[in-house]
Amino acid sequence: MKYGFLFIALGIILSLVAFVIIRGWQALPAQGFSRMLYVGLSIALFVAFIATMIFGQKMPLGLASDLSFAGNSYLIIMIYLLFSFILADVVRMSNYFVHFAPAGMHSFRFWWMMGSLVVIAVAMIFGNIKFNHPETVSLNIEVAKPKQNGTLKIVAASDLHLGFSIDKKMLRRYVEMINAQKPDIVLLAGDVSDRPIEPLIRQNMEEEFRAIKAPLGVYAIEGNHELYTETPNATAVYLRKSGIVVLQDSVCLVNNAFYIIGRKDYSNPQRKPLSELVANLNPDLPKILLDHQPHHLEEASKLNIDLQISGHTHEGQFFPGNLFVKRMFELGYGYMKKGNTHYYVSSGLGIWGPQYRIGTQSELVVIKMKY
Repeated sequence: MKYGFLFIALGIILSLVAFVIIRGWQALPAQGFSRMLYVGLSIALFVAFIATMIFGQKMPLGLASDLSFAGNSYLIIMIYLLFSFILADVVRMSNYFVHFAPAGMHSFRFWWMMGSLVVIAVAMIFGNIKFNHPETVSLNIEVAKPKQNGTLKIVAASDLHLGFSIDKKMLRRYVEMINAQKPDIVLLAGDVSDRPIEPLIRQNMEEEFRAIKAPLGVYAIEGNHELYTETPNATAVYLRKSGIVVLQDSVCLVNNAFYIIGRKDYSNPQRKPLSELVANLNPDLPKILLDHQPHHLEEASKLNIDLQISGHTHEGQFFPGNLFVKRMFELGYGYMKKGNTHYYVSSGLGIWGPQYRIGTQSELVVIKMKY
């Protein structure tokens, strides 16, 4: 079943790439070398994308990083050109029936493609800048529990996707951002690693994790990408070695004042029901839930969870993905309150694949919780 899905997915991707290459070839002039350059670059960049997906973990880190950036950049170019060429075909089809430009369609296709490439290039330049300059989102909440006259400063991050693409240098920047907030506690809401953890080990990222300063500790949960590592437990073992508390369907009472509840990922068939995790907890103490994928939000509200922090959606990463995410999830991004439960779904500090934020943002979340 898994390999059947992969073959189908690969077949769809190859069909879309072929469509984009063919339409580009048709739009470019027959004279000169522009057609061959376009086709050659398209194939080379697509091969770079596939090669790093399959063999990236075995490549030298610098080569894997460069090829990954090039291949993933082509992924965005291809998607936007796909939309552009489809829209151009709609215009051409309309002209077939209405004849508003009977002699100008080839010229139209060429200039439409040139204009699209300029727009795409500008969007990607600004999108890469936006990815490399994460925002800090601040949220103030108060829990509906017997008051302890306490205030907790939480710094939360999801979807770091560390590996050869988002490397140790980037992690160092993330840690500096976290420490600049002077948090009481740091919460990592899944997808800390992108795929196999070998690149984390080779770059000694443990050193950066140990540099996080939080008096009440650093806590992490698994995301769906933790299941793509060498073994299902590989990321958890590495993070624990780095001084991070990893919660796998487990609960930690912190400072005798509040609970951190960490769930296994939604895609893990072995994860326990939330009701089982909270069954024996003191109802008067605040409960903070880390659940990577924001599915079935009503569960937390029914079980009197005070704060749920999730990630996974990336808010679609780049437009129009954010529009799809809004339809796929009750809360695809941002803050919501349901009953007495506060929810925040982060767009992520890192990102999977293309390092561009077009219509979305990379972010660190700072929550001040009164309890």
